Amino acid sequence: MAAIATILVCFKTTSSSPFLARLASRLHFAAFPLRSPSRKLMTHTLARATLGLTHPADIETPKICFAAKDVDVTEWKGDILAVAVTEKDLTRNAKSKFENVILSKIDSKLGGLLAEASSEEDFSGKVGQSTVLRITGLGSKRVGLIGLGQSPSTPAPFKSLGEAVVAAAKSSQASSVAIVLASSEGLSAQSKLSTAYAIASGAVLGIFEDNRYKSEAKKTSLRSIDIIGLGTGPELEKKLKYAGDVSSGVIFGRELVNSPANVLTPGVLAEEAVKIASTYSDVFTAKILNAEQCQELKMGSYLGVAAASANPPHFIHLCYKPPSGPVNVKLALVGKGLTFDSGGYNIKTGPACSIELMKFDMGGSAAVLGTAKALGQIKPLGVEVHFIVAACENMISGTGMRPGDVVTASNGKTIEVNNTDAEGRLTLADALVYACNQGVEKIIDLATLTGACVVALGPSIAGVFTPSDDLAKEVFEASNASGEKLWRLPLEESYWESMKSGVADMLNTGGRQGGAIVAALFLKQFVDEKVQWMHIDMAGPVWNDKKRSATGFGIATLVEWVLKNGSKAN
Repeated sequence: MAAIATILVCFKTTSSSPFLARLASRLHFAAFPLRSPSRKLMTHTLARATLGLTHPADIETPKICFAAKDVDVTEWKGDILAVAVTEKDLTRNAKSKFENVILSKIDSKLGGLLAEASSEEDFSGKVGQSTVLRITGLGSKRVGLIGLGQSPSTPAPFKSLGEAVVAAAKSSQASSVAIVLASSEGLSAQSKLSTAYAIASGAVLGIFEDNRYKSEAKKTSLRSIDIIGLGTGPELEKKLKYAGDVSSGVIFGRELVNSPANVLTPGVLAEEAVKIASTYSDVFTAKILNAEQCQELKMGSYLGVAAASANPPHFIHLCYKPPSGPVNVKLALVGKGLTFDSGGYNIKTGPACSIELMKFDMGGSAAVLGTAKALGQIKPLGVEVHFIVAACENMISGTGMRPGDVVTASNGKTIEVNNTDAEGRLTLADALVYACNQGVEKIIDLATLTGACVVALGPSIAGVFTPSDDLAKEVFEASNASGEKLWRLPLEESYWESMKSGVADMLNTGGRQGGAIVAALFLKQFVDEKVQWMHIDMAGPVWNDKKRSATGFGIATLVEWVLKNGSKAN
């Protein structure tokens, strides 16, 4: 059967920002607007070498082309035909033949080999199961069965499908792959779009490997992925492009978090933000404030954390405005930007402290900047977005903040620092005040804030705190679309009692009990009551221990949320 229609969407599988050799660990930026494409990123590659002389490699990655097709799967020509099956799809009749139409058609062409192999390998269609066979009799060289579980109803199984398919392609050095659902006839038009998006996202993120800090980079042969049976047309083309745009933001976020602290200093993080504004200068402006400018804004809480480091702080403010039309809603995304956290004088000690992983303490800022990169490509209308990061390091020196010190935030509130390792909330305090001063209606802050949240929700779920039910509904709808897991926790006001200080307006930490809640209550003190606000504690899902790599968590949800706000405004 000939193809009725074909959609071809190509996008690169990694970001175009490998940091090069941005080595200016003491770089200061003045506040300046960026509108001209001719203004280039300040790299200072020859000015100063990094600690350890480490330079991330500029790795060129292959382009993966996605196409949506309507073809007979038995006639598709390529390396691997991957069939996604539910447990129900594997039902056999009295003659041990597949009842599913697609499986039956493929199996008949293979003389029963598919049914035989699935039985021998005890393949039941459960999530995570897969089997790939080298075959003759079809247009493809191999056929694979990928399990979807009982009845997939969320994006997660389809993202896992995309990941499993590219894993099979890597192991067999396949250059062309087709993916088909054994049962797609019952899907609505919207479900087909969402499924194609999830498969494409999983494939792109699955094939990505961050090899910038390895002496030898692995290469993949995969060049094309055809998605069969989910329709064709401009709407699907748009959805596949959207998957590419969001995935590029997620990959950028992963690269930021993966980068070691001797490379990704606060100054280099600011450079990355400036590059986003320069690349998408039609919709972005950038303002980077140095320590002196932050002092003029009375950001004593943020500057107190930054005081011990030889690498000066950089306060990052990107502003997105749509390329045309009115602005109907103003939003702010605030990300914690500790490029390294030693704990300060309350230094992190013991085997469970994970000090060697504290490069990921800027995971909130990576989520914010990854979202900015994605939105620079998507260019939604009707919405203005402010991206704010108070970037710095929490180190130890004679100039550093001590336990017992009192710092004053930019809204005038005083804080007794009873633990220097509760520094993220101190930087976020001034960032939230700054965000409110931009005239925004809604703020989401993201932070790797507390170990208590990881204890409560584990490594895969982020904790959500907000006094606004409306904002909670918006964000959870966005997370349902993205497949990222969130769980709402209470803002229990009675717990604030533990945060009272004898010499200042508040302490920066309370007792061990309810630590994530108390931290959220602390942040609430720096948000205007007229502004809808949400805090997302992403200390768990920022990092994948099994893969020893960043996840890019939060970006897909934030992009969905911003777009929904833009569409509501229109």
